[in-house]
Amino acid sequence: MNYENFPARRASELLYDGTQVIDVRDPNEVVAGMIPGAVNIPLPQLEARLYQISPDRPVAVICESGNRSTQAADLLVRRGFRKVVNLAGGMQAARRR
Repeated sequence: MNYENFPARRASELLYDGTQVIDVRDPNEVVAGMIPGAVNIPLPQLEARLYQISPDRPVAVICESGNRSTQAADLLVRRGFRKVVNLAGGMQAARRR
């Protein structure tokens, strides 16, 4: 199973269907702003904090540029999450919206 890439500039569309948005940036990066409703779990902590994410709901991951979110999406798929979306382009692309 694999994850889907979805344009970060359209991230707000995912919030309407109950998708969990996980921001994997470091805390010093999220002070500049997050997608409303997102939960900050920095990438180095993600595996240890999987219990905070429901495997029964879709999950979207975002970072600043799309690199760390790709790693996060891979990790979630390997851990059995079935509906995983990588917000391609990250917050940089979301801000350009």
